[in-house]
Formats: sequence, structure tokens, C-alpha cells
Amino acid sequence: MDDRPDNPDVTGQLHHVELYTDDFDRSVAFWDWLLAELGYEPKNDWDDGRSWVNGPTYLVLVRAGDDERAFDRNAPGINHLAFHAASRKQVDDVTEAVRNRDDSTVLYDDQHPFAGGYYALYCENPDGLKVEVVAPD
Repeated sequence: MDDRPDNPDVTGQLHHVELYTDDFDRSVAFWDWLLAELGYEPKNDWDDGRSWVNGPTYLVLVRAGDDERAFDRNAPGINHLAFHAASRKQVDDVTEAVRNRDDSTVLYDDQHPFAGGYYALYCENPDGLKVEVVAPD
């Protein structure tokens, strides 16, 4: 697929997301693992940042400055990121891996995997951001 910005096949698709973190190493470990599971590949790597790419979309993680504000997904701003999974099995595999990691937590475990009315993992990453991995219908 041609992922150039002038390609009409990608018009309207997400180009990139940039996230800031105050626990850079822990967040890199989480995103590096999860994004690899979802078919992303490393894109760039520098002292205070990393990025991963999948087709026309990439995700950037940057070390935050010394600002004292804590992230709150229920405050105005971003609440969560939702990624397509290849299958229900992939959702199950990623869910099991999250349960075995110490940097993320399965959310709504009592309603899993239909907490949102569709088959998905809902988890919280090291920075408190909700992340979904959604199975195809």
C-alpha cells in the first residue's frame, strides 16, 4: 500500500498519535511489546522518544518535561486508544499477556471480553491511558 499523504486510499485514516510519558522506560516497554503484537515495527529511536509504524499510521512516545500534572483519562482530552485485532484469539492472547505483565492492568475484568458490547480487551497502560484491542465482528 502506498502510504504517502496524498494517497486517496489513506484519506481520513489516522496519520499518527504522539503520547507523552513521565515514566519513559516503563512506557517504552509496554508500547514496544503491544505494538509488536499488533504488527507495528520500530520507526525511530532517539534519547527522549521512540516511534512505531504500521502502514500509514505511526505512534510516537516522548519523555515528558518536568510538568507536575498527572494524566487523567476522565478529564478533558484523550480517554483511550483502540486498535484493531486480527481475531478473537489475538484479543485473548494479548489479554493473557497483560494479566502477566506488571506494567498494565485488565480493566472491567468482570465483564471481559464484552465490556463495551463487542469482543475486546480493555486495559490500562503504565501512564493510566485506557487501551482497547478490538476483535473483528
